[in-house]
Amino acid sequence: MILVDTSVWIDHLRDGDPALASLLETGRVLAHPFVTGEIALGSLRERSTVLDALRNLPQTTVASDDEVMMFIERERLFSSGIGYVDAHLLAAARLTPGALIWTRDRRLRDVSRRLEVFADLA
Repeated sequence: MILVDTSVWIDHLRDGDPALASLLETGRVLAHPFVTGEIALGSLRERSTVLDALRNLPQTTVASDDEVMMFIERERLFSSGIGYVDAHLLAAARLTPGALIWTRDRRLRDVSRRLEVFADLA
């Protein structure tokens, strides 16, 4: 299953992404509430339809803030250039069996590769 990062969703919502469309058609996409929240903060055509669709996707396991703080220390995520939402996505990928992260963000991609949770779909 593929946890799709905000960067991929933005491109898909703007121009369409055939790879993401295929994953959606085959039921292989996972959502995370923080990604849905980031998308909700943007300008969306068909806003309610998009947000409802994101909320209705299978969801990752969501790490608690304490779990993420421990994860940051254990995996030495500090000074890696990623943000707190990214750390949550990485923790979610580790907590959700079989989950991999698909992102176009360079720093998140590099860290997810190091942690072996990167979905190389580009």
